Amino acid sequence: MQKPNLPYWKLFNLSFGFFGVQIAYALQSANISRIFRTLGADPHDLSYFWILPPLMGIIVQPIVGSLSDNTWTRFGRRIPYLFIGAAVAVAVMCLLPNSGSLGLSLSAVMVFGLIMLMLLDTSLNMAMQPFKMLVGDMVNEEQKAKAYSIQSFLCNAGSVVGFIFPFVFTWIGLKNVAPEGVVPDSVIWSFYCGAAILIICVIYTMLKVREWNPQEYRMYNPVEETKEESANWFTLLKNAPSTFWKVGLVQFFCWAAFLYMWTYVVDAVSETVWGTTDPASEAYQVAGNWTGVLYAIQAMGSVCWALVLPKFKSTKMAYAISLIIGGIGFALIPFCPDKYLQIIPFLCIGCGWAAMLAMPFTFVTNALQGYGHMGAYLGLFNGTICLPQIIAALCGGTILSLIGHHQSSMMIVSGVLLCLGALCVSFIKVGRHDQAVVES
Repeated sequence: MQKPNLPYWKLFNLSFGFFGVQIAYALQSANISRIFRTLGADPHDLSYFWILPPLMGIIVQPIVGSLSDNTWTRFGRRIPYLFIGAAVAVAVMCLLPNSGSLGLSLSAVMVFGLIMLMLLDTSLNMAMQPFKMLVGDMVNEEQKAKAYSIQSFLCNAGSVVGFIFPFVFTWIGLKNVAPEGVVPDSVIWSFYCGAAILIICVIYTMLKVREWNPQEYRMYNPVEETKEESANWFTLLKNAPSTFWKVGLVQFFCWAAFLYMWTYVVDAVSETVWGTTDPASEAYQVAGNWTGVLYAIQAMGSVCWALVLPKFKSTKMAYAISLIIGGIGFALIPFCPDKYLQIIPFLCIGCGWAAMLAMPFTFVTNALQGYGHMGAYLGLFNGTICLPQIIAALCGGTILSLIGHHQSSMMIVSGVLLCLGALCVSFIKVGRHDQAVVES
């Protein structure tokens, strides 16, 4: 039986909690390097701290996907995992930015911070994955692109809020500098507010979304019923459609590029515009706040570009052009010595980000129709996001040394990687079984 068309607000409610999750992710991506640099981390070791988030993702998301495929409770199939993940994330968001205020030695602070980062990303991955699965479970193929577009909009809106929190809190009077090794109040209170919004959004989703019971689910997913009996991850990967792997190749270059941005962009902007990479200086903390504003501009540019994407006749062409524009944006960062000029490259990066959020899951979920194990497959597909980041993080310090120890040069590396991803889009074949549609 065909899944019913859902009214707009039901599609919106399926993804609304993503807004809160993305605020937390924005705070993490914009401030983790800043926090660890403030705590005393060496720039050449900085990328190693970024191994934990994707490592947790590649472990947690397939597990959550597989477990939730076989979970049926009075609260739903996916929502219990969403709530547990969000609850843990809220607790960790209140602890992580206080790592430098506990009176610990430098080594102990680093260990405590790493444990908190591991728990934060584990819990956020656990909270994020159910939203993608809810769309896969309950939205028909005709509306799926619209549902993921709503999810993309909420993702970017949450990002804007999370990114500008430190800038806004500094503007209203919270301290943006602190004793050496201590995180400023502007960052600490940003995490507190992000945690509060996250739990409110998740509670809203729990109250507004009613998942199908097992009988309703099987009625609307009859092919999956016969195929979801037993299969391990290796079997699923062996039987995955070709689109799964070809989109994964594009993902490899794209997520490596963005990992280097998240790792080095605060230092890159501070070095290019303010002429310093000293985390104890006021200029560095100002650069950290301004980088958050630039991230927010990237997110707003992403929202605007997401409205342009459906106008392309070819989804592959839209995907490739977006990534090339993003790659150019990365390469421009070291050549914009004024803080307002930095807006231009970040708008370009937003174009690449918009395509990365919307198109891969549209290609893959449409290709997976009839394969069963939707949650497990989406969890495994998350490996194409996590594995590239792990590899990039392991290589980051070496690449930084090879290119002359300037973090701003790592933005050029990111640009090259994103353009390589654009070239790989040509390998994706859209046919009868691997069909992708992007709608307005």
